[in-house]
Amino acid sequence: MFRLIAFFSYFVGFLLYSIPTLSKMKKLDPSIPVAQKNKMIHEIPRKWSQTIMKITGSKIIVEGQENIPDGPVVIVCNHVGDFDIPVLLGFVNKPFGFISKIEVSKVPILSSWMKVMNCVFLDRKDRRQSVRAIKEAAASVKEGHSLVLFPEGTRSKGGAVGEFKPGGFRIAIDANAPIVPISISGTADVFEKNNRLVLACNN
Repeated sequence: MFRLIAFFSYFVGFLLYSIPTLSKMKKLDPSIPVAQKNKMIHEIPRKWSQTIMKITGSKIIVEGQENIPDGPVVIVCNHVGDFDIPVLLGFVNKPFGFISKIEVSKVPILSSWMKVMNCVFLDRKDRRQSVRAIKEAAASVKEGHSLVLFPEGTRSKGGAVGEFKPGGFRIAIDANAPIVPISISGTADVFEKNNRLVLACNN
C-alpha cells in the first residue's frame, strides 16, 4: 500500500511541478533540429519514469539496445501492463512518442506532455478517426519522430500475447521507417497481478 500511495503522490506531484518546463518545451525554437528537440523534450519524461520505477522497487534489465538504429523508427511492443510505459520511457535510449487511446487525451497536463512528445491519439471506436490517426502517425515519423505502438490494442496482464492489429504496421510502411520489435516481461507483476497494489519485480 505504501508504494501505491508513493507512486500516485509522485505521479501527480511531478506533473504539477513540470508545468513551467512544459511551457518552455511548447515554445522551443522551431529551427532546432528534430532529433535535438526530441532529446530535450524526452529528458523530463525519462527522469520521471526512472523515478517511478525506483518507487516500485523493481530491477530493470535491458538487452539489445545497441540494435536500435539511428533516425526515426516505429517501435512495436507487446503490452503487458500499465508499467510498460515508464519502463520504455525511462530505459530505452531513444526519444519517442506513443500511439495512445484517445481517452488519455482528456487527462490534464499529462495529455499536454504527450502532445509535446508527438504522441498520436487513436479512437478505436471511430474507424474514420482511426484512419486519420494512422496517417497522422506516419506523417510524424516522416518528420523524424519515432513512435511506440502496442499492436495488441490492450494489456495482456501477464497472459499470452494477443493478436496484432495491422494498423500500426501501416505506419512504418507509409513512413518508410524501420520497425524495431521490443519484448517486455514482468511489468504485470508490479501492478495488475497484485490486486492493483504496486509491488517490486524484475523486468
